[in-house]
Amino acid sequence: MKTYKQGGYIMRKNFGAKPLSYPQPVLIVAAYDENGMPNAMNAAWGGISDSEEISMCLSSGHKTVKDILKTGAFTVSMADTAHVAECDYLGIVSGNRVPDKLAKSGFHTTKSAFVNAPLIDELPIALECRLKDYNPETGMMRGEIVNVSVDERVLDKNGNVDPAKAAPITFDPFNNTYLKLGEKVGNAFSDGKRIKLLPRQELTSIS
Repeated sequence: MKTYKQGGYIMRKNFGAKPLSYPQPVLIVAAYDENGMPNAMNAAWGGISDSEEISMCLSSGHKTVKDILKTGAFTVSMADTAHVAECDYLGIVSGNRVPDKLAKSGFHTTKSAFVNAPLIDELPIALECRLKDYNPETGMMRGEIVNVSVDERVLDKNGNVDPAKAAPITFDPFNNTYLKLGEKVGNAFSDGKRIKLLPRQELTSIS
């Protein structure tokens, strides 16, 4: 597809209607079953949908989804560079067939102090959530974020999360790879102010 832009033509390739976007998270969703055994799955289709809410698209056949519907609680951890293989394993093996897959992955868990769900000890950042609702037809699950738990080993001297220490990864759906989140490139709610203050004539030249 060739489109015209001021100064020349731009060639674009059409990929069709597919779930392709950047970035996509690598979320490790964990829950207990009715007997207190922890289970977890890998999910990419999810994100913050309100100030205290996370939404994810999870099909009803997943063992983790069945567990969440029974207990009404779950945690969502951010996969990191130190545990790529373990997190990927949780996405390619079903808890319906391997009941102890979380233990087999090598991960260890501690029960959340806020909800009836397991925290994965090795993954430093996690959301602790109560189930709000689930639509089995669309697979849309919403959870109330009760707490954000962060391992102190990834904090800086001021008590803030150091992304270099946390080393979260993202899923690249175009190439089926995992990527490490990179360097800082700007300041949110700040860098755009310089354009906001430009005269209209200069804005036209930028666009």
